[in-house]
Amino acid sequence: MTSIRSVIRGVGAYLPERILTNDEISQRLDTSDSWIQERTGIKSRHIAAEGEMTSDLGIKAAKSALVRAGIDPVDIDLLICATATPDRTFPSTAVRIQHAIGMTKGAAFDVQAVCSGFVFAMATADNFIRTGQSKRALVVGAETFSRILDWEDRGTCVLFGDGAGAVVLEAQNQQGTNDDRGVLATRLRSDGRFEDLLYVDGGPSSTQTTGYLRMNGREVFRHAIQKISGVIEETLLASGLAAEEIDLFVPHQANARILDGIAKKLGVAPEKVIKTLDRHGNTSAASIPLALNQAFEAHKLSEGDLVLMEAMGGGFTWGAVLARW
Repeated sequence: MTSIRSVIRGVGAYLPERILTNDEISQRLDTSDSWIQERTGIKSRHIAAEGEMTSDLGIKAAKSALVRAGIDPVDIDLLICATATPDRTFPSTAVRIQHAIGMTKGAAFDVQAVCSGFVFAMATADNFIRTGQSKRALVVGAETFSRILDWEDRGTCVLFGDGAGAVVLEAQNQQGTNDDRGVLATRLRSDGRFEDLLYVDGGPSSTQTTGYLRMNGREVFRHAIQKISGVIEETLLASGLAAEEIDLFVPHQANARILDGIAKKLGVAPEKVIKTLDRHGNTSAASIPLALNQAFEAHKLSEGDLVLMEAMGGGFTWGAVLARW
């Protein structure tokens, strides 16, 4: 029996021009390049220019993905933007991207699941496609986290960067087996009991300000490996596939020790893990598509490869996507 699958047709990305190194940060704060690298694995990150908005980053990533997919924007009928740093409270960043790329039909909206946003957006788009409500979807992860950082807090400001990535999904009839191309399984989870471990201390209805990111790094780390490993196991079980069959592991780029810990627990070989953390930092919802784009440009993706994507973010939210390229 055939099934409709969400096949990845194209991937694109954009990083702001400005690169902020650890050494530059250490000139302003009591920290050092070696201290940051040892604890996070980060060497540098990209920072959006003054006046450069989240939508600007997303537009460039979206256009790149469309070109690589060979698909005209007028043929896109769904656009989902995952972001925790929108241009405005409303309208959504997605509709600004929609207008800029020339998409004239269907729907565009934002998804807010912080660092898990891209996974949540992919799962949402996949459900639209599998139910026949969408034929071609553009999923964007775009962030300007530099705008919500307290640059006096060395525990958080060294971690994050700005960027955007995007993928084009297309409905295609497949055989209905785990050998199919496209999204094979997704699993999403959240638990609001842990809100105070990773949050922003502002918002329109609470403080009428944007606020700054606050994090209990030790506790976040403790939860991350357990929760992410669990949802990956659920996703693999749902697809009938095993961890040793994964060709490429594209995790959310939060912390090098978290990435290594999850890969080790799953038994995924280091050479199968895509890491951009050292040069990008944590770009929240943009980190997975940025890493996916790097894998594509480095010729590490071939048709038929089994790709695992996962993330965990504030809320807590967490989830995984398993897809065959």
